[in-house]
Amino acid sequence: MTRIDRRALFASGAAAALLAAAGMSLSDRPKPGGHLRLAVPRDDSLEQIARGAVFDTLTEIAPDGTLRGELATGWQSEADGRVWKFDLRTDVRFHDGATLTAADVVSSLAEIGLAEVEAPSSVRLELALPDPGLPFRLADSRFAVVRAGAHVSPLEQAIGTGCYRVERAQDNRHFLARRVAEHYKTGQAGWVDTVEVIVIPDAAVRAEALRDGFVDVAALPQPEGLRERSRFRYHPSEDKMALAVAPSVGLPRQISQHAPLDDGRIAERWWIA
Repeated sequence: MTRIDRRALFASGAAAALLAAAGMSLSDRPKPGGHLRLAVPRDDSLEQIARGAVFDTLTEIAPDGTLRGELATGWQSEADGRVWKFDLRTDVRFHDGATLTAADVVSSLAEIGLAEVEAPSSVRLELALPDPGLPFRLADSRFAVVRAGAHVSPLEQAIGTGCYRVERAQDNRHFLARRVAEHYKTGQAGWVDTVEVIVIPDAAVRAEALRDGFVDVAALPQPEGLRERSRFRYHPSEDKMALAVAPSVGLPRQISQHAPLDDGRIAERWWIA
């Protein structure tokens, strides 16, 4: 059975030496506090980032592309990958105060296969066909775990177990969420106090908002409109840019080239430097 150690590297006394060896400075370390503002086009970016902030999944893809547990502490399957068992965290609460149960997970997996509670903190999932890559697939926000099978929309009514609780939201327009106190990921993720996502359809206006300091991150297909281009970083690269990032924003040293929105987890992984 896979067991995941979720302790943050930066908590160790050897962090400074390791950071130096990796070419990083202490200023690259995550810092709590601040307000992270993102400008995105009218596509699914707002919903993807909001889901990553409000909801959790059984597994998650780390910034370096590796698989690790989120609500699941471990998993195992039969030889053909058709029957799976997931062990669950026991310290997780929904934003309304309710404790996460195996029954909530079962409800959220109903569309994938035949799921059932095997023990108070474990579930069994039987698939119609073998799927050896299921743990990777379950990291997608489409498989967010919700309370008793509730819907994930509209955003203003969303209640999850993620690092951020919805404070104000309008689908396809605006999203504002605040960090949950005493969350099980405290010290490992969820660095900023609040995260705000604003839909700005015009790329030139998004660039202007970033240039003038009204937002910290902007989704831009090209860096046009950013006259002082050296001020900003471009992710995943300047040639294949998806995001332009202000120098005040800290982000993981490595982010998958295939996930320009950091698998929708910008809100919990990025910080104000």
